[in-house]
Amino acid sequence: MDSAPRKQVNIYTDGACSGNPGPGGWGAILEFGPHRKEMSGYMAGTTNNRMELFAAISALGALKEPCDVKLYSDSNYMVQAFNDHWIEGWQKKGWKTSAGTPV
Repeated sequence: MDSAPRKQVNIYTDGACSGNPGPGGWGAILEFGPHRKEMSGYMAGTTNNRMELFAAISALGALKEPCDVKLYSDSNYMVQAFNDHWIEGWQKKGWKTSAGTPV
């Protein structure tokens, strides 16, 4: 079994929306040693939280192999989803909030 250490990747994300819902955009920067990849996108009708999450999902999806990741975000929604374990409840409820609406 290969015991080589995995690559350490830092990911910085952000998302925003003009109106909520409204047109929005997201961006992510992935850094591995001297390597840097920038990603971004746009959606016509979306929400701020969706753009924040989409930035992180897109960045993680761009990884080509298993890596150790440090993901940085200024989104309380995303940070609390993990730190306060909201994500575990959403998974158990089929990706619904406590009010029964889609996450």
